Amino acid sequence: MTQSWVFWALISAAFAALTAIFGKVGVANISSDMATLIRTVVILVVIALIVASTGQWQPLSSIGSKTWLFLCLSGLATGASWLAYYRALKLGDASRVAPIDKLSIVLVAIFGVIFLSEKLSLVHWFAVTMIASGAIMLAVF
Repeated sequence: MTQSWVFWALISAAFAALTAIFGKVGVANISSDMATLIRTVVILVVIALIVASTGQWQPLSSIGSKTWLFLCLSGLATGASWLAYYRALKLGDASRVAPIDKLSIVLVAIFGVIFLSEKLSLVHWFAVTMIASGAIMLAVF
């Protein structure tokens, strides 16, 4: 079961939900940027411990330049996403912020088609449209 992408995707979804709830409470009395910094430090320490304790550490020189480039770009995008997300949580209800944040699902589908040449069937495009509609309905109504 732990070798299934579905298993890990569901675990990710559960923790993402907790991120919104814990984040909304945590950002109540401090700036959203400070909250993002604290969250990032916690993540850095936990991931460093996981990598070290499981023997996954590898020399940084063994990582290719293309990998460095795209992981750095991903890190920058993650940081920007977190800063915006915590700012939104500071200003709005978690139950309205999270669905809009999940429009990233729709954008991943579109970007996957444009940049990665992924193919989506008509059924998949319908599902993407439903996700977008549902997210907007949750946030607006």
